[in-house]
Amino acid sequence: MPLRFTLRCALFATVLFSMAGCAAAPINKPINLGPTETGAGSLVAARKYLEGRWQLESFEVYPAGKPKVTLTGQGVLTYDEFSNLRIEIRTDQATSNLLRDSGIEVGGDGVISSDGRAAVDLQNKTLTYVVQGQAVGSGPLALNRPRHWQVEGNILTLTTQDDAGKPTSVGRWKKL
Repeated sequence: MPLRFTLRCALFATVLFSMAGCAAAPINKPINLGPTETGAGSLVAARKYLEGRWQLESFEVYPAGKPKVTLTGQGVLTYDEFSNLRIEIRTDQATSNLLRDSGIEVGGDGVISSDGRAAVDLQNKTLTYVVQGQAVGSGPLALNRPRHWQVEGNILTLTTQDDAGKPTSVGRWKKL
């Protein structure tokens, strides 16, 4: 009997000793999704193309039930490597008044701006602001509406659409 007890204790000690030598491994192992596409037509290429500063060429707003408003002024669009998108447009007083009458929020000094992170959707060709803790606004320039993008050479066209798919704003930007 004491021999069996001694053998069991020895076996138990051996198991404990061997388990103590094992290193802990992560429970959630990373999943290999394959190489990231970086060529033409890839998300990486689209983001790289958007990076930098863009100068406003033209901007039209189509308020519901009102005539088109063509902005007179200057603007800059900036997109950085962290997907931050900032648009700032400075309009003259007459254009600011027309926009305010159409329900668009314009700063006292005629500035229309939007700032935040933007998600790029290649399939739908849209840029969508990722808004956390900010008011998204309403109307033709609401931040929760995706900006449909089209590229022709060094001209980027961003179009915001209403629920029916009709344009509510069209901005054309030239890369600097």
